Amino acid sequence: MVRSTGRSADADAGSRSGSGDLPVIVVTGMAFEARIARGEGVEVVYAARADLLERALSAAVARGCSGIVSFGTAGGLAPDLKPGALVIADAVVSPFGRVPTDAAWANRLAAALGTARLGSRRGPMAAVAAPLMSADDKRALHRSTGALAVDMESHLAGAVAAARGLPFAVCRAIVDPAWRTLPSAATAGLRDDGSTALAPILRELLRQPSQIGALIQVAIDARAARVSLVQARHALGAARALDMRVA
Repeated sequence: MVRSTGRSADADAGSRSGSGDLPVIVVTGMAFEARIARGEGVEVVYAARADLLERALSAAVARGCSGIVSFGTAGGLAPDLKPGALVIADAVVSPFGRVPTDAAWANRLAAALGTARLGSRRGPMAAVAAPLMSADDKRALHRSTGALAVDMESHLAGAVAAARGLPFAVCRAIVDPAWRTLPSAATAGLRDDGSTALAPILRELLRQPSQIGALIQVAIDARAARVSLVQARHALGAARALDMRVA
């Protein structure tokens, strides 16, 4: 199922009547990230499968928007970034090329986080089509791209923004650090629509119980990322950093 959240039909009809009131589209991969991102003046689209996400994003853009921001979690590539560290990307690097973010918007996002005493790093974000599970693969991608972090959605958001001439930005929180190899159970329950199923995770743990310790560490890392995302979303909202009318 393709998901779009955060705005009612009445709000859409009213706010999109004038170009100055168009929402910012927030793009992410998972349902919990979408719940954090919701708020006034944004429309959230999410899915874990690329074609579903592209379809939802294209439909949202067709309804009208003032910009696109990729928001959520990311895997760490820079070895000094710990779980919960925030990254504001200056570009997204993928096999299809490099897409720069809007410098002025990135500055506003970073300033909003700084005002809330939330540190952030600036640099490139890498993009992949499937989760990067091993520490060796993360090191290799860091060496080849120089990227600070990696996700599976920012390149899709950036490509659509570039094609439509829309401002584009990225705000992500590190969930698994560069040195962490993920157990297979960590991604076993991820559904195509971005929601999570418990049964596949339990089956994977029954198959290989030795993963339990590593999965507990993943949960600890995920909590740090979630806390940072909630804090970042509050900071961006308070500073109106997602409102392109005050750009």
